[in-house]
Amino acid sequence: MSSETRTAAETLRTLHRIHEQLRDLHERATRGPRLAKAREANLARLQAQWTEIQNKAKDLRIKTDEKQLQLKSSEVAIERRRQQQREAKDNREYQALGDQIRADQMAMSVLEDEILENMEKLDQLAAQIKQAEQDLAKAQAEAAAADRQWQEEAPLIQADIQRLEAELERTEADLPEEFRDLYRRLVKAKGKDALAAIRNEFCEGCHQHVPLNLIAGVMLGKPICCKSCGRLLYLAEDQPTAKMSEENERRGNHARG
Repeated sequence: MSSETRTAAETLRTLHRIHEQLRDLHERATRGPRLAKAREANLARLQAQWTEIQNKAKDLRIKTDEKQLQLKSSEVAIERRRQQQREAKDNREYQALGDQIRADQMAMSVLEDEILENMEKLDQLAAQIKQAEQDLAKAQAEAAAADRQWQEEAPLIQADIQRLEAELERTEADLPEEFRDLYRRLVKAKGKDALAAIRNEFCEGCHQHVPLNLIAGVMLGKPICCKSCGRLLYLAEDQPTAKMSEENERRGNHARG
């Protein structure tokens, strides 16, 4: 559509739509790598969690093995003292060996309780290791699937960005001369927020009331900015006055032509 047939309002609406679509596409383009980093961090966390549980289980097995060796040593020591007790020369020696045997037996009882407790903890850690392995494998599979999906989407997003940037350039050429400098300054300063529609006498950018004299200026095809947020205003397409103002602007264009 040429500048002779396209009204300023139509051009501004199209520009606003393109800016918003480009914003969404750029957000999608940056979201992919950002989510990939988040997935990498999650995988590193799950890997560290699995390693930590493995190390805990390894340390506990070593300690348990040491206690079992102590238990066997105590059993040997008790048996040796029992033999010494049977060979005791007097009651005093017999009694002393009996005291040592009972002390060793008490120590063995404590060791047995500790070994049993460690074995229960090892069973719990084994279950945690299994769960950690499952969580890690699931996260790895999900990350791989997401990476494959992103590899497919990224070129499509870039193609859409290039297409819209070309459409933006063509549409900007349709903008009436009196709008261009203001439009460029606002786009440079505000990006997609450079434009806003008027609906029911309110600016859709900041939701503040637009005075009737400003709406009248917009209807006459003049470059008007919202007094509250500074956006360049245009009438929303579904507003009853929009069609009337566009028809008047077309007539003005034809009359000037």
